[in-house]
Amino acid sequence: MKACRRFATIKADFERDVSFLRGPAERHQGSASAKSSAKSAVSVKRNMARALNTHLDRCRECG
Repeated sequence: MKACRRFATIKADFERDVSFLRGPAERHQGSASAKSSAKSAVSVKRNMARALNTHLDRCRECG
C-alpha cells in the first residue's frame, strides 16, 4: 500500500503524542498520574486509528 505524505504526517504526529504519554506512565508506574497517562495513550491510539481510516477513505492518492 502506498501512502501519501499527509498520511505519514498524521501518523507521525499521533505516534509522537503516544510516546509523550507513555513516557511518564512507564517512569512512574503505579501512581495515579501514570494510570491517567496510560489511559490517555490508549485514547490517542484509538483516535489515530480513526483519523487514519478517515484519511484513507477520503484521500485519492492513498486509495
